Amino acid sequence: MNIRNRTPFHRLPVFRVLVVQALSGLATAFACGVFFGLVAGYSALLGSLIAWLANLYFAHKAFRYFGARSAKAVVQSLWSGEMGKMILTAALFALVFVGVRPLEPLALFGGYLLVLGVGASALLLMRNKPKH
Repeated sequence: MNIRNRTPFHRLPVFRVLVVQALSGLATAFACGVFFGLVAGYSALLGSLIAWLANLYFAHKAFRYFGARSAKAVVQSLWSGEMGKMILTAALFALVFVGVRPLEPLALFGGYLLVLGVGASALLLMRNKPKH
């Protein structure tokens, strides 16, 4: 028996991580735009958006089910979320490289890696936070 998670998305602990990722991506894009020019700014914004959208998709898929009775569905949703995240990331990078000219690749990958780093440090962000 699969138990769907009926908790609103904004109440899930992952929501705070996604907000911090979005804010760090915007701050990076703004800083790149100010210090390195407009092309670097929107390139960093695009890289940040690629990482953030992929993480948003994963979070949506990963938190669909909960509980011991739903263990198989939880594993399946985690697996499909991760595969979808990888496919979405590759497709978005391909779209950006094909469709955006001019582009600053260092800023693009810098924004992407920064948002990934914020997600990877999620345990530090979630420390000392109540679960609900």
